[in-house]
Amino acid sequence: MMTNLMPFLIQWGLTSLSLWVASYIFSGLRFADGNSLIIAALVLGFANAIVKPLLILFTLPLTVLTMGIFLLVINALVLMLVAALVSGFTISSFWTAFFASLFISIFSLFVGGLVF
Repeated sequence: MMTNLMPFLIQWGLTSLSLWVASYIFSGLRFADGNSLIIAALVLGFANAIVKPLLILFTLPLTVLTMGIFLLVINALVLMLVAALVSGFTISSFWTAFFASLFISIFSLFVGGLVF
């Protein structure tokens, strides 16, 4: 049982770290406290697993038309959804969410590559 839980906890930690670093880089991305950061990372993980694939499916023609660039918009929208759901997590604008989600994806990929 514990072996199945460990990758989840590591990914949750990486997402938390990515969000925390992004909050220092992007002034429009803020967390009220550590609890809101941890909860936002958890909700972002679930949103990426459940909501994001549905959005990709529904916007597939637009994604194909833009040769995948629209996926960046979907990432920003998912991050904005998480900010709307989690108390203490705020994002000032769509563009902050857009560039923060791009940074979070790249940072998580890089750090995840070092860990896994």
